[in-house]
Parts: sequence; C-alpha cells; structure tokens
Amino acid sequence: MAKAIMIQGTMSNAGKSLLAAGLCRIFHQDGYRVAPFKSQNMALNSFITREGLEMGRAQVMQAEAAGIEPSVLMNPILLKPTNDTGSQVIVEGEVLGNMSARDYFAFKKTLIPRVKSAYDRLADQNDIIVIEGAGSPAEINLKADDIVNMGLAKLVHAPVLLVGDIDRGGVFAQLVGTIELLEPEERALVKGLIINKFRGDKTILDPGVEMLEEKTGIDVVGVAPYLNIQVEDEDSLTERFSGSQEVKLLDLAVIRLPRISNFTDFNPFEMIPGVSLRYVSHVSELKHPDLIFLPGTKNTMEDLLWMRSSGMEAAVKKAAAAGTVIFGICGGYQMLGETLSDPDGVEAGGTIPGMGLLPMETVFTKQKTRTRVDGTFCQTGGKLSGLSGMPLEGYEIHMGQTVRKDGLPALTKICDTVASACKADGAWNEQVYGSYVHGIFDREEAAKALVMSLGAAKGVDMSEAGAVDFRAFKETQYDILADALREHLDMDKIYRILEEGAEVQ
Repeated sequence: MAKAIMIQGTMSNAGKSLLAAGLCRIFHQDGYRVAPFKSQNMALNSFITREGLEMGRAQVMQAEAAGIEPSVLMNPILLKPTNDTGSQVIVEGEVLGNMSARDYFAFKKTLIPRVKSAYDRLADQNDIIVIEGAGSPAEINLKADDIVNMGLAKLVHAPVLLVGDIDRGGVFAQLVGTIELLEPEERALVKGLIINKFRGDKTILDPGVEMLEEKTGIDVVGVAPYLNIQVEDEDSLTERFSGSQEVKLLDLAVIRLPRISNFTDFNPFEMIPGVSLRYVSHVSELKHPDLIFLPGTKNTMEDLLWMRSSGMEAAVKKAAAAGTVIFGICGGYQMLGETLSDPDGVEAGGTIPGMGLLPMETVFTKQKTRTRVDGTFCQTGGKLSGLSGMPLEGYEIHMGQTVRKDGLPALTKICDTVASACKADGAWNEQVYGSYVHGIFDREEAAKALVMSLGAAKGVDMSEAGAVDFRAFKETQYDILADALREHLDMDKIYRILEEGAEVQ
C-alpha cells in the first residue's frame, strides 16, 4: 500500500494544486511510482480519459508531473457548477445528475465508500500518493461528513502539510487561525506548514516563521517563492483572466463567458512570440482583434443570453461582418448556429435563436458525449485555409448534437481513439469556424498553422514566431517547478513526514 502525504490550504487558490504537482514531480524524479489524488473537485475545466471518463484537469496536470496516464481514480468526484446553488455531479467519470448544494451536502456521505475504493486501487498501484484538499479544512459549516480535507486525511491516515498564501496578506493569521479552528485529532494530523507565494528577502520573514512555530508547535517545512510557472489552471480563480491586455502583432481575444469552461484550449497561444491572448469580459475591452474565440461553457444558452444582454453578441457579429475571424469551441460553437433547443430541460429549457453566423441547429440531449479523438482538419477556406490537412487531437465533452444545414462544410474529420468510429465534426463558412473538440490546438502543427494563416491574411510575417511543442514545454515547466521546490522546501523533513505517516486518534 502506498504511503500518502496531503496538501491542504488555508483558502482556495493558496497554491495547493501547484505544490502537489511539484511534489509529484520530485517523487517521480527520485524514482518512486507516484500518483495524485483529490477526492472531490469543483471546476468547470474537465478532461476526458482514454476510457471516455470525465475528471478534473488539476489531477491531469499532476499526473503529467508524475509521468503517468490520468485516471478517474485520481478524482472520483467532480462537481461542475450549473448555477450559484447547484452542480452536475460526476462520480468515477460518469454523470450522476444535477443536485442543489443542499441535496449534495446530504448525499455526499453515501459516496465515502467509492472514494475509499478509488483511493485504495490507486494506492495498490503506486509507492506514494500526493493528496490535494479543497478550500480550507476550517470551514466549520462544512465539516460534517467531510470527504475532501481532514475527513479524508483521517480516512487514509495521511499526514498533512498546511499551506498559507502570503501574496494575499495575513499569512500568519491564516495559518494560526486555521490550526486553532481544527479539532485536537485534526490538529495532530498537521505535520508541517508551508508559506507559499513569497516575494522578496526571506530573512525579513524569519522572525515571523519562528513565532509561527512557537504558536502552533508545528514546523515550517518551507517558504516557497511566487512562481510564474506556465501549467494548466483548473477554475475561475486563474490569473490568466486578469492578465495583460497588451496587443501584439497578432491579437487573439477570448470572450470570458460567465460559465467559461476548458479555457485551457487556448494556452498554446500564450507561448508563441508576437501573439497576444486576451480574455475579454466587456465590449470596451474587445478592441479590434484578428481572431475572436468563443470558448466552452457549462451553460451555452444562459451564456448566449449574457452575450446578448451585455452587447457582446452584437460586437462579435459586427466584427465578423468586418472580416474578423470567429472561432467557437464546444459551447461557443453551438452559439454560432441559428437555433438552440432544449426540449428536456438539460440547460435552460425551450428554444432560443443563436447568433446566426453558421447555418446549423443544436438540440440538447440528456446523454453526454465523452470521447477522446484524433483526426485532421478538412479542406478549409477563408483566412484559416492554412489549417487544411493539419493533424489534431483532443476530446469531446458536450450535451448537445449539432446538425449542419444547406451544405455547410465540416471543419474536421475525427475518430474515437477507443471505438475507432470516425465522423465529420464542426463547420466553417467564410471567416467563421467552429468545432466540438477541446484541445484542438494542442498539437504544435495546428497552433502554428492558425498563427501563420492569420499572419498571411494580415500581411504580417510570422515565420520566425513558430509554435511551441506544448507537451514538451509543460515537461520543462514541471522540472522548473520541482527544482524551485527542492531549493525552498525541506525535502528531508517532508520525506520523514511521509515515512512516519499519521496516527489517527
């Protein structure tokens, strides 16, 4: 059975996911079979495994750092918010249904055996499990039947490293306050403290570290620096959304929908010199981009209504009429059609008009499409004609089916990597393009072809920009992360904590 270590945080976005990934990389480099685990994840960014099962992207990122294939065993419960008070509940990769927060809170204790079973199967296959908590263990209103923080640590006898975020301020209050709110048996599981996202001269912090250890009786095992590591984010707390609005040689704008999902589709363009990738929430921010991306969304119909009421739809249609390239992915692709119908109430119910940029219709169904695919772009015209014949790979994850009309050509031909069944996907017409495939630009060839095509249409030479092999780039980022953590964390002490484990009182 694998040994375990758990990363918990004083709050959301304290850096748990990145620290867990870094530890996965370090243990992997040191020759151990290591896997990540998070019993319950809440995020709109999800991933489809080779088996066609759905899981959170944070554990996919951590699995990459660990050098292994992602598995739903690493994230047995995924909650995808549908509104402010409810979520779609996905268990071991399969949709269980939609639940209100209150209903799920009462239901979740029935999932404890499935969480433990997933963990045990993963532990049987590995030497070390790096567990990530969620939010804060001191949310006293959520402690009953906890399955993701201290409840899980007790269940699997995992020692805990508690992480505080100094970048937000008040890190000593965060850590001391969290410890004080824990029950004595929970406090005993915390074997180390980490101050995260530190900038500056650490010697100035040393007196505070000493006082922190005195007040809590727990060793500080490291002060981790603020790291600008380019790996995938999983939720709306990402700093990408508030990034630079600087316009470069080629300007790509992503509409930041209220329920945006799988925005990792656009990460490859961040690495290409001369290309700006901006997330846009207001019409005033749109400016005059060379391409506008309509991203995936957890609720296509409601986000389209937001586009309509905010004036964003009119701005995008005006840009399209002026020759700006529009590219929709998944929910963004569905928006481009003439109508969206929801006879079974999967989303908002009823029928609403689409943006009318492509002659096609979408009908939402209760059955979710979940497949990993590979394929090629079809012969394509317009400003993105350079995509023709380019290879692609990715995954489908959507509730609707879209039917092209009036001889509208498909954008790609894709094949299910498991069933080997092939089909036409997506559509294009003049300067408007769309596809259901997430990760469609992860292949270096596809991202480069898009940039080169846009550059040629604009009269800008992008031949020197090139594209980055995104997979190889991420590997370098995981190594940089591991090197930084080895330098700033006491890995000898962390290995001792791992070896000693935790006795549950």
